[in-house]
Order: sequence, then structure tokens, then C-alpha cells
Amino acid sequence: MHLSDFDYDLPTDLIATEPLAERSDSRLLFLSQMATLADHTMMDLVQLLNPGDLLVFNDTSVIKARLQAVKPSGGKCEVLVERISEDPCTARCYVRSNKTPKTGDALLFGDGFLETQRASCKVLGREEQLFVLKFSEPVLELLERLGEIPLPPYFKRAPTDDDLTRYQSLLRDPAKKASAAAPTASLHFDEKLLKALEDRGVNLAKVTLHVGSGTFAPVKTEDLSLHVMHAEYGELSAQAAEQIRSTKAAGGRVIAVGTTVTRTLESAYQVHGELAAWRGDTSIFITPGYEFKVIDALITNFHLPKSTLIMLVSALAGRETVLSAYEHAINECYRFFSYGDAMLIEKAKSASGS
Repeated sequence: MHLSDFDYDLPTDLIATEPLAERSDSRLLFLSQMATLADHTMMDLVQLLNPGDLLVFNDTSVIKARLQAVKPSGGKCEVLVERISEDPCTARCYVRSNKTPKTGDALLFGDGFLETQRASCKVLGREEQLFVLKFSEPVLELLERLGEIPLPPYFKRAPTDDDLTRYQSLLRDPAKKASAAAPTASLHFDEKLLKALEDRGVNLAKVTLHVGSGTFAPVKTEDLSLHVMHAEYGELSAQAAEQIRSTKAAGGRVIAVGTTVTRTLESAYQVHGELAAWRGDTSIFITPGYEFKVIDALITNFHLPKSTLIMLVSALAGRETVLSAYEHAINECYRFFSYGDAMLIEKAKSASGS
């Protein structure tokens, strides 16, 4: 497969940079296993799912991962925390600066605040694109005090107080503060929709995948076999694995709420050769031709052209089918990307990527 196989033209006015007033007001494009399309809203999910089906959510929480920093020379730079180490004061981060920091360099945070509110970090080294930074205080405490929600770059705006809640899933675990981006498919679920699904007899399960900012990184090689995926930490509990096995045994469907859930479940299966409890890093790269072992359907947002996420979706339903669905969504003025509308995609009977 080639990168250009997953390109499409999107009018910029269809990029959603603000959330709707109500989460469940989003539209939902249903792509069936027979490749038929139907326009719905998220509340219609109650009728599209069956009693006994299982929705699987990612319970990670987004942290205020972006920091504005100043070098001792006065030059400004930006730090994006990708992963906090076992040492709570150390993290692997992206650093955007006119001049690449070197090992031993210091960065200062909180410029303009009172002296007691300021903080600093020291560059310990570099691991490929990531810098290892040692902070003067626990990273999560510093981010809560001085950080900002790392909205996707295509928003082209600063975060607001509204983003602090709307760029978080209601299904998140507040103790799992580690993601640099939201599992955006779950942003469509509010209490009203969740209650209606419960009344319908649809069950819920949760897994964890801490989303890295690499989810927005462009694929730079035309030959997809040369692309190296960024690694992210995931967990599948024994309880969630049993819920999934029981659902399948009873004839229900497993619906992943987001590509992060899909990657977690398929990674766990690959490790064990069956679905069982798992935790660890995953760099799974799902492209057309991949045989899904766990999920039966996927709820997901519309993804960027040439992204690894549209490749994953194409593996589930077929590349031409997905691109045709995207064309329909553009013609019908669906809202795209993180704050945009959603799709419900059933696994094709033969998702060969054709």
C-alpha cells in the first residue's frame, strides 16, 4: 500500500474547531457490512445497536501536556509531554525550538509568574525525536499548574476553559492522567445517550490506551511498509477480557469506541493468540489486509487524509468503501476531526482493502 492511496480533499470549513452544545447532537454516518450508507445522529445509536452488544471505551484522561518554556538566553520554545517516567519528575517530551536543545541545557517555565510559582527542567538526553527532561517538581503537578490542554494543531486556536471538560471523555478514569490527546470517539457520549443505551440493554467495558501526540504525526514515507508507528502504553484487564469473551459467546457484538480501543484489543490478542489480560507498549500498525480478531464494529470520527487512522478504518471496511463514505460525508457537510461527527462502521465480510 502507498500513502497516496489514502488521500482525499477536504474543504477547510468542514474542520470542526469547536464542540457542539451537546455531545450527543453529533451526526452519525452508518457504514454497514454490506457497504451501504445511512445518515443518522448519535442518539440513533440506541436503535442501531442490539441488546447484548458491548461498547468498549478508552478510560484514559487527557493531561494539560503543553508547556511554554524560555531558555536562559531568553529564546522561547514549546514542550509537549509525551510520557511520564516511573520517576514522577522525569518525562519524555517533544521540544519545539528554533535551536535544538542539548544535553545539560535548562528550560524555564512560568515566566512572568511569581518566583515561587516558577519551575525548570534539565535536558538529560534524547531518544530519537523525544527529549528526556528532568523537571524541578513532579510533572503532573507542574502541568496542572502551568500546562494547557494540547489541542490538535489543525484547531489553530488556543484552548479555552470549555476545552478542559469537552476534550475529555465522560468515561475517563480521573486517576489515569497520561494522554496527550483525547480518544475522540468517546466525546460524543453524554449521560443522556449512555442512559438510553443502558436501557436498551447495551453493555459497557473499558480498556486503557494512553494516547500520544504521535497520533497527529504525519506519515512521511510513500511506501507504508517503511513507516514506523509510535509506541503507546495500553492495558486490558482480566474483567474487560471476560466481558468481551462472554459477549461473543452469547452472540453479541463487540463495538470499539475509537481507534485507540481497537489498537488495544487487537494488540492484546496478538500477544496471547487469544483475548486475555494484557499490559504493555503497542506500536501496532493496522492497514488493509489485516484480519481483525476481536472487534465487530467501530465508532470513530472522520480522520485526516494520509493518516494511520484512516488506514485502520480502511482495513475494517475496505479502502474504496471508506473513501466513498468520506466523499458522501463531505457532500453532506459532516463535521470532521476531533470535535467533528462520527461513523459507525461494521466490519466488512471481506475487508481486503480493495
